[in-house]
Amino acid sequence: MTPAPLPHHPVAVVGAGLGGLALARVLHVHGIEAALFDLDATPDARTQGGMLDIHDDSGQEALRAAGLHEEFLARVHPGGQSVRVLDRYGAVRLAESDDGTGGRPETDRGELRELLLGSLPAGTVRWGAKVTGARPLDGGRHRVTLADGTGFTTDVLVGADGAWSRVRPLVSAARPAYTGVSFVEADLTDADIRHPASAEVVGGGMLFALGPGRGFLAHRETDGSLHAYVAVEAPEEWLDGIDFTDTEAAKEAVLKEFDGWDASLRALVSDADGALVPRRIHALPAGHRWNRVPGVTLLGDAAHLMSPFAGEGANLALLDGAELGLALAAHPGDTESALAAYEARMFPRAETSAAESARGQALLFRADAPLGLVRMFTGQDD
Repeated sequence: MTPAPLPHHPVAVVGAGLGGLALARVLHVHGIEAALFDLDATPDARTQGGMLDIHDDSGQEALRAAGLHEEFLARVHPGGQSVRVLDRYGAVRLAESDDGTGGRPETDRGELRELLLGSLPAGTVRWGAKVTGARPLDGGRHRVTLADGTGFTTDVLVGADGAWSRVRPLVSAARPAYTGVSFVEADLTDADIRHPASAEVVGGGMLFALGPGRGFLAHRETDGSLHAYVAVEAPEEWLDGIDFTDTEAAKEAVLKEFDGWDASLRALVSDADGALVPRRIHALPAGHRWNRVPGVTLLGDAAHLMSPFAGEGANLALLDGAELGLALAAHPGDTESALAAYEARMFPRAETSAAESARGQALLFRADAPLGLVRMFTGQDD
């Protein structure tokens, strides 16, 4: 008995993050169907929280191409562009308010993802579809295998599946490397009522409290909570020595790295609600690129994972998705010209942003921190 042919999708996107959704939306605007495959069982299987500053010349350009810019503006967090920079003793070195004229308005990642998801036809995303591998077929097509044993074929395969992409090996042997910085994430809920001192320290937008080799980065979220990232320059194995199943012991271990720091800053950890979450920061080499491989490309972190210290990751993913969609729409029937045109714009842009991210990491945690960041914000030569 002849086996049934595999389902075929002209455009298949692995990963339903911001970049993959932006691609699908721009294609939809131009009458092109895409199928997205995501390993999460449902759209709300994981918390999508965290604030994003969406840049006027990248992320917002993508939303304009997707026909969603006005709806995005309605979701902007008022006051979210305000910034406070403190030293380790709690002294304010810089405070800038949000007057509404900045080009990087803040929005909630989850709300932005919901906006993109809601703009797509029902059934565009196949949830609970974990890709385990892909191999090339003739004519630039690919066969993709899923964890449940099923699979599909596609004319255009797009890896939008993040740092540890299953699609990347088709075009590149590169793997993310540890950057030397680890994060521990913490949340303080209902901050104005339950944690008023911490709410005052963080302010209405973003806080940078920095010292040599470490610091607290925190922001206010739209639900009234504070989200803090404790950053430490440390060996890759540092987090392995902390038992994060014992929250109080984990808090104590993390705060050992901040002996002598002001109590108002240490409270972002000591008073945190719920478990602490460890995260190592990885990056692909700045300038990561590949030779043109028929029928496949990457976007977002799969293509150019970088540290978060320039605020570029989500913006580049959105812009990658939009520009890839526009390129495919502009070259009907000529996939290779579309992919080549997309990569020719994406590679240099990503290289520039990756270098900025690496410089930002060095700037934040250098020996005279937070002086370098203050000088950058005030436009002084450094």
